[in-house]
Amino acid sequence: MRPLDELRYFFTALGYFTRVPVPRWVGFERDYLNAAARYFPLVGAMVGGVAALVYLAALRVFPAGIAVLLSMAATLVLTGAFHEDGLADCVDAFGGAYTREDALRIMHDSRIGAFGAIALMIALALKWQTLAALPPQRVAWTMIAAHAASRAFAISYLVTLDYVRAEGKAKPVAQRMSVSSFALALAFGLPWLFVIDWKLACVTIVALIVLRLFIGRYFVRRIGGYTGDCLGFAQQVFEIAIYLIGLAWISS
Repeated sequence: MRPLDELRYFFTALGYFTRVPVPRWVGFERDYLNAAARYFPLVGAMVGGVAALVYLAALRVFPAGIAVLLSMAATLVLTGAFHEDGLADCVDAFGGAYTREDALRIMHDSRIGAFGAIALMIALALKWQTLAALPPQRVAWTMIAAHAASRAFAISYLVTLDYVRAEGKAKPVAQRMSVSSFALALAFGLPWLFVIDWKLACVTIVALIVLRLFIGRYFVRRIGGYTGDCLGFAQQVFEIAIYLIGLAWISS
């Protein structure tokens, strides 16, 4: 593990999942993307950190609901709605297709349909309302934890499932991830959950493992594996689940 190579892989992950400019010396090779996958949760923590900073700054001027909306807008701009696009494409495909081939064709279509639009509105509304209902002192860390941990669980499918397209934007990423690389991804993605409440963190991780199994089985049953859009869909579901579990924990 050479430090310069690892730094190159980190910048590759940052450039792939955000609109943040990366140094020119990083360059680009398709093989970098698979090696960069272990840094996706770290990039997620940075995206969550931006959301937290925007939220805390906006909270000094605006009500909590507006501060949350501004923080969400910041992450959408920062990531180019990368994962949200995957959510919409997947729901369109799974909601409107009967066969595997139809699902993959619809998923590949850049246009958004009714199923995808509705799913996107519900997902954004759930994030907004759940975060706005959390105590302000919890929101910032919850954002960081959710963005990091949801990406760690999403890329877990690289360890166990097959990529189902012959070609695609996610193809370079979608080589099988080694257990050691995934362990590093977990080290970047999960510790943030323990900052607020270790008992809540344990409950959240167990719930996400169960949810991951159900989502993975659904992917296999419908299309035989996963696509890049499926990873975006999974990330969004895991992120929302973390917010909902956090709110249910303090409400019970």
